Amino acid sequence: MNIVALVLVGLVAALHAYFLVLEMFLWTAPRTRAAFGTTAEFAEASKALAANQGLYNGFLAAGLVYGMIADDPVGFAVRVFFLVCVIVAGLYGAATASRRILLVQALPGALALAAVLIAH
Repeated sequence: MNIVALVLVGLVAALHAYFLVLEMFLWTAPRTRAAFGTTAEFAEASKALAANQGLYNGFLAAGLVYGMIADDPVGFAVRVFFLVCVIVAGLYGAATASRRILLVQALPGALALAAVLIAH
């Protein structure tokens, strides 16, 4: 895998690790609430749901990291699979929650996927 693809996949993995931290551990914090546009009451009421979502983001990050370190052809297949998962989740999030998710999640995933496919 070339360096550009490696860096982009690593950035997407880091984003999802960051989402894990926000959603699992910092969901009710003022800065997180401001970033997601939620009230203190909503954040408290949805804390368990957000933690579940954060866990899924952690699985995406772990899969991407595994794809980066696994030998090809397995590593390539894992990278493609998890990047497609990131893109689909981003598209669904943009359609159901906020269009901003297109820029934050789907676009980085698509750029990383393009780089992975070109490098292969």
